[in-house]
Amino acid sequence: MLKLALPGDLDGKHKAALEDWTRNGKVELFWNRDAALWTGEDESKWMGWLDIVDEQLAQIQKLLDLQSEVREKGYKHAVLLGMGGSSLSPEVTAMTFGRQPGYPELLILDSTNPEQIRHLETRFDYRSTVFVVASKSGSTLEPNIFKQYFFTRAKEELGADAPKHFIAITDPGSKMQQVAEQDGFAHIFFGRPSIGGRYSALSNFGMVAAAIAGVDVRKLLDRANGMAQECRKPGGENPGVQLGCVLGALGNAGRDKVTINASAGVSDFGAWMEQLIAESTGKIGKGLIPVDREPIGAPHVYGDDRVFVHLKLATDDTSTADAAFAKLEQGGHPVIRVQLEDVYDIGGQYFLWEVGTAIAGSLLGINPFNQPDVEASKIATRDLTTEYESKGSLPQETPIFSQDDISLFADERNAGLLTPIARSLDGYIAAHIARAKAGDYFALLAYIDMNHETEAALQRERVAMRDGKHVATCLGFGPRFLHSTGQAYKGGPNSGVFLQVTSDHPQDLQVPGQKYTFGVVQNAQARGDFQVLSERKRRALRVHIAGDLMHGLGRLNQAISNALQKGH
Repeated sequence: MLKLALPGDLDGKHKAALEDWTRNGKVELFWNRDAALWTGEDESKWMGWLDIVDEQLAQIQKLLDLQSEVREKGYKHAVLLGMGGSSLSPEVTAMTFGRQPGYPELLILDSTNPEQIRHLETRFDYRSTVFVVASKSGSTLEPNIFKQYFFTRAKEELGADAPKHFIAITDPGSKMQQVAEQDGFAHIFFGRPSIGGRYSALSNFGMVAAAIAGVDVRKLLDRANGMAQECRKPGGENPGVQLGCVLGALGNAGRDKVTINASAGVSDFGAWMEQLIAESTGKIGKGLIPVDREPIGAPHVYGDDRVFVHLKLATDDTSTADAAFAKLEQGGHPVIRVQLEDVYDIGGQYFLWEVGTAIAGSLLGINPFNQPDVEASKIATRDLTTEYESKGSLPQETPIFSQDDISLFADERNAGLLTPIARSLDGYIAAHIARAKAGDYFALLAYIDMNHETEAALQRERVAMRDGKHVATCLGFGPRFLHSTGQAYKGGPNSGVFLQVTSDHPQDLQVPGQKYTFGVVQNAQARGDFQVLSERKRRALRVHIAGDLMHGLGRLNQAISNALQKGH
């Protein structure tokens, strides 16, 4: 169920876009995969997701057979090793459906942080665990080194039986297919090359994990199929067209911060939406900036650059959120309400948001199926890890400021703007966040262990920024956001103020067969990310915490609070 509440001027823009799609037969053009709806480039080659549900239902026995096999073998855990589109929909499955009786608990690894990997490894026994290595191209760094590590450890624990515990999901002919065949994996499931990672939730990249976790995959796909039929209707009756037109029209009107609030039962769906929206629309200086997990505030803390999405599960108690969204609506903010009757409606939501995002891309005038700036960060990271392999170290860096266990880094341009007006940690942080103006957003990019403590500390910082500066705030943990919102941060509108946070790795972890460690990889990813932000002339500052991480985050929080108080 999709309901829109738009103030008069924005309602008019939405209706004009909707009328254009209806009058000019664009729904039919969309289903015919007509690239002229976008840039006239190669869009038609990347729309295999439009009919993937039909294919999955026709071949569902393969998923059901896998599900039966997993149950019969009595696996207690399933560990999915992937990044971005290969890991986010499985994460939604794990957090939305939980553990199903008789099936393994689904665990997700999408971080190169050594502390996070060590913690994950304490949660399972190799003898009762199945590993799923998910990589479309087979050339993505993270899934490859995850596979190297866990396959090596499995051989140490299980000997010749190790390959029986591994499954691959990849596109036909990929390097990962070759590796899986050579190593004797139990199964290889194929994706479809005409589907990009962020549109792959209903393909094997999402459905294999769902099957392993004991989810009723037929029911999930049936819900997706029902939404697909709804999205074939004429414009005014078509929820996908309605959604796409409101996102695109409001984005063009300056309401480009898509602020997502999902109720408890579907709380992780926003992380999947983040990638879909940011990576699809954020390019050539345009785009929608998704804002997920920012707590709801009073109407006065928001600027006029927001559109709010309230995604709720009917069985959740959302009375507090309902009241907050009613106030936002009364305050003149546009609100999109989406209700799921039960968790299986997630299947329909995948399809709805894929259609809506693709149509929003048409209104924005961009290609919603490429991701040029993601590749730039990958190249920068690869150059750094290659240098480490040859020289045994990453290139030396000189901080622009150091105090106790905290050092600050910036490129020459940003340093030149900050250093003349800053003499202390508080001074640098104050000068940096002062650059955030109305219509901007503030993004915390954290290359640290992702856990409840670190997330809570960073959430406090983002809320302080929102309430103090009245700007949208984003929080991403690296490297996972590199394959998600990272595209919009580098290729979208230059309206972001970025604070990158890195730390030392006192208990590092070796990558088998390489000189570098997981800690070195994460450091290289952070530096590669920062390098590309700098090349794109983004407002960026890096804070490196060498000592106790939580103490350092507390000190950073204090610096931000001090700056905001002085700003008032």
